[in-house]
Amino acid sequence: MSDRPYHHGDLRRAILTAALDVIAADGPSGLSLRDLARRAGVSHAAPAHHFKDRTGLLTAIAAEGHGLLAAALRDASDLRDAGVRYVRFAREHPAHFQVMFSPELLRADDLELTTARSLSATALTDAVAVGAAGREDVDARLARIAVWSLAHGFATLLLGHNLDHLLAGENPEEMFRELPMGVFHSA
Repeated sequence: MSDRPYHHGDLRRAILTAALDVIAADGPSGLSLRDLARRAGVSHAAPAHHFKDRTGLLTAIAAEGHGLLAAALRDASDLRDAGVRYVRFAREHPAHFQVMFSPELLRADDLELTTARSLSATALTDAVAVGAAGREDVDARLARIAVWSLAHGFATLLLGHNLDHLLAGENPEEMFRELPMGVFHSA
């Protein structure tokens, strides 16, 4: 037992931050609550107080990520802008991005997660509505699928370094903005 009194401040945030660092470096499989406790300088049982277990921690990360994604998509000016914002989110939050779309790692019925997922889905739907406004030829559901698929696929390839040779040093967000796709044409 340590001579110093237990006081950590915001242990939940410290554990989340440490977990995001581990995931960014080693992926979700490298995550251990015991290791995170050691990094935070707390007992091995302390993280369980906030997250119960590893699945709870990953679910909290996914929920936080969906909240951040919703904020990133909010006020997108059109479909292309929504896609660029999605790619930017993935670049700025790669650990969140990786966990958010790995349902096998999460508690699907977690209220915080389902609420945050709903927020990010609504933000994407709103961006599609703005982009499709006044266009009879755009099926909003198909546009949402197309935008999400293209942006998610691009972001996934980007984070996996599969586009490095094609980007040739160009800004990935600007390259995404230039992708030719009929659904992005403004009315």
